[in-house]
Amino acid sequence: MDWSLRACGRHGHVTYSPDEEALRSRLRAETVLGEAWRCLRCGDFTLGPPRGSGPARDAPVVLRGNALRDATVLRLIAVFRWLKGVLVLAGAYGVWRFRAERDAVQRAFDQDLPLVKPITDRLGWNLEESGVVHTLRSVLAAKTTTLTGISVGLVALATLMIVEGVGLWLLKRWGEYFSVVVTSAFIPVEIYEITEKVTALRIVVLLINIAAALYIALSKRLFGLRGGRAAYDAERHEASILEVEAAGLAPSRRP
Repeated sequence: MDWSLRACGRHGHVTYSPDEEALRSRLRAETVLGEAWRCLRCGDFTLGPPRGSGPARDAPVVLRGNALRDATVLRLIAVFRWLKGVLVLAGAYGVWRFRAERDAVQRAFDQDLPLVKPITDRLGWNLEESGVVHTLRSVLAAKTTTLTGISVGLVALATLMIVEGVGLWLLKRWGEYFSVVVTSAFIPVEIYEITEKVTALRIVVLLINIAAALYIALSKRLFGLRGGRAAYDAERHEASILEVEAAGLAPSRRP
């Protein structure tokens, strides 16, 4: 997939007229239909006046090629984090509501459990020893301070996920570091949960988080990987059409 053309097809071409005459002449062309300007994203010439003008140093920074692909992946991860954050907030709200109405839930549990037991006995399911009933009893026996702490902890976790999603969506460097650190911190917990009970959902979530952390760290050259920040900036500059054209105007040096 040509990610640059895909972005231009969705958002339009990015054309710019630099004040420097020599550089402007390399980005402009005359056709029988009028002037055409080279797109800074896809590199094609498009008819019509430029969308911006000014010194070359003030030209918009445009993501191209693999950088666009990486931006799409990061924003998909951001959406995944936001969805998880919303679910965790819903869990925090549920715990808080349960804390306030635990007596009513306890009465409903005590009244309804004997009604359900004959049905489960016919099905051969020992309801008293089931994990669901055991979990409910543990929750009902929890102290109010414990439930408050759980609710506050869930809110803090959801806040981390939402902040992480914002940083990734805006393609900020701090968001990439934040995402790798936070995601890596919870991987041991997820591995422990799988050792307690293996489920398809837990395995999928673990694999997604490991893949996301590795992808962000390697593709963005975080923590000094693959040359670090210097190599990342050099890669971005090499992809800039304006800088390539400016380099073409520089006088060649004799050895």
